Amino acid sequence: MAVREWVRWVLHVDLDQFIAAVEVARRPELRGRPVVVGGAGDPAERAVVATASYEARAFGIRSGMPLRTAAKRCPDAIFLATDAPAYQEVSDRVMATLREFPVVVEVLGWDEAFLGAGTEDPEALAADIRRVVAEETGLSCSVGIGDDKLRAKLATGFAKPAGIFRLVQDNWWDVMAERPPDALWGIGAKTTKKLAEAGYRTVLELAGADPADLAARFGPKLGPWYRLLAGGIGDDEVTATPYVARSRSRETTFQRNLTHPGIMAAEVAALAKRVSRDVVDEGRPAARIAVKVRFAPFHTHVHSVTLPAPTSDPAEIEKAALAVLGMFDLGRPVRLLGVRAEFATPASP
Repeated sequence: MAVREWVRWVLHVDLDQFIAAVEVARRPELRGRPVVVGGAGDPAERAVVATASYEARAFGIRSGMPLRTAAKRCPDAIFLATDAPAYQEVSDRVMATLREFPVVVEVLGWDEAFLGAGTEDPEALAADIRRVVAEETGLSCSVGIGDDKLRAKLATGFAKPAGIFRLVQDNWWDVMAERPPDALWGIGAKTTKKLAEAGYRTVLELAGADPADLAARFGPKLGPWYRLLAGGIGDDEVTATPYVARSRSRETTFQRNLTHPGIMAAEVAALAKRVSRDVVDEGRPAARIAVKVRFAPFHTHVHSVTLPAPTSDPAEIEKAALAVLGMFDLGRPVRLLGVRAEFATPASP
């Protein structure tokens, strides 16, 4: 009797409104109400939205929006402080639940993972995953099914909330052809605007672009890569290698704008010291240092520098952070400062 080979699929599991869902699970009386999580949970203070429940999103509240703006859009919203340890604990439970299935689990973050699965019926597997995650954790998830990671990730967007969607080569053009390039994973609004100026206004037009033209306009690596994305071509390898952070960062939002460069430098130095401790705890040297400055009212800029050699030396990290701060024009009021240490990419075996 011949043995049938199972088809290999990539599934993308994304927990619906994860942070808000964790908070509602802890406070069932909030179910069905507009919930906004961010900062210390006080919209009178300067902080941004980490996530919002679907009920809050109906008022136009989005991640990254200032809490004060969110409060104006929905005065009746419930504002809660972020609680990273609680989210990590729930995420660990979800990932452990996914590993109980006959799949390879590649964790992407608190609320999402790729699964590599050999099955004749990926929709049935996706339905089982949704059911078991709900039973074990009380959380809802959406599942995208694809023949590579790109398509699986995009499929989840069509599955939300609480659904299942398949996006593969056979239906790629039916679903994606007339959408703008920022519908693709990896292309943002700014790049989409530049692509439109170059005459590529849809995914189909981008897929048919001349690679040489894209390389000339966007660089020899990014340009041709955009064309591959438009064709739905992505990596199909799912690995269970543990997630390794690419960077560590610290930032502070000031309740009153900073106007003196000396005070800004002192704050960056303090942030660099905290990042240095994180780098030491990580056990990997930093290869690049970045500084983020958010000018009032809400204009964010980032500069960075590659270190002469990877280091965990706090003095070198602080020195580099202050040097990067010097790249900014600090003649405007500043509402946020941040320092990020990026780790060296491990060499391929």
